[in-house]
Amino acid sequence: MSAAGTVGIVGAGNMGGGMAGRLLEQGWTVRVCDLVPQKVRELVTQGAQAAATPAAAAGGSDALIVCVIDADQTQEVLFGTDGAAAALRPGQAVLLCPTIAPGDVERIAGQLAERGLSTIDAPMSGGPARARDGTMSLMVACPDAVFEQHRTLLHTLSAKLFRISERPGDGARTKLVNNLLAGINLAGAAEALALARQLGLDLGRTLDVIEQSSGQSWIGSDRLRRAIAGDYTPRAHLTLLHKDTRLALEAARTAGFSGPLGPAAHGVFDHAVRQGLAGQDDAALFALLAGLHIPPTPSS
Repeated sequence: MSAAGTVGIVGAGNMGGGMAGRLLEQGWTVRVCDLVPQKVRELVTQGAQAAATPAAAAGGSDALIVCVIDADQTQEVLFGTDGAAAALRPGQAVLLCPTIAPGDVERIAGQLAERGLSTIDAPMSGGPARARDGTMSLMVACPDAVFEQHRTLLHTLSAKLFRISERPGDGARTKLVNNLLAGINLAGAAEALALARQLGLDLGRTLDVIEQSSGQSWIGSDRLRRAIAGDYTPRAHLTLLHKDTRLALEAARTAGFSGPLGPAAHGVFDHAVRQGLAGQDDAALFALLAGLHIPPTPSS
């Protein structure tokens, strides 16, 4: 794929919508499908084409991007009723962007290969704004020939593209390592700032110090700045790191590895979910640990 072409996107949420906007801005034709009509309408106003089904998004596209929540949704999008896989031509590629288990990536890649389709294992990180401006990180695992065929698309999506390996599943493994650390960092940062509040410290000034000192982390700064401002508008639902830390621990068990911090961080997210915060932004972790009131999630 040497020039801007046509791409189907199934899943137009925060990250999928950001990628769609990026591609449209760079001159690509984008066909978008999402269960939430408003998300599709917003992208249509930017120049996207609405697709009623995953198959409609895939038909006539040079590649398909799947950007849904989990493995079950991915399976349904590709192989369910009006699934995308049946509408793709042999030789085309599916970019798998959700954070899912490596074994699920390998299984789905095998199903696609039976139809003559290629898999690009391409989980992403960085948030919606970086997806929109092409600066998110993209962890790519696929055969070299497939990478070269879709090099232009991949580099349009990400200026921070990491070529992991030729083995689909390794992108997922890398993403789980990253997200386990992100979960540990966020849980630790939220606990530290909750302690600062209990000690009577000014939270903004304390975070200023942390950001210029050894305790700094990107996710801590991003979430806690919003928490201090009382901004819990859902951007990254808490349930996502709950899922991702669980998947990372499952991958660790499969590899025969155990550590102390991953289970502790997952326990914090699990506690938050059990407290009814699954639909909240993960910045709400600070409010939970600090014993503060958490505003209800706005109705969709």
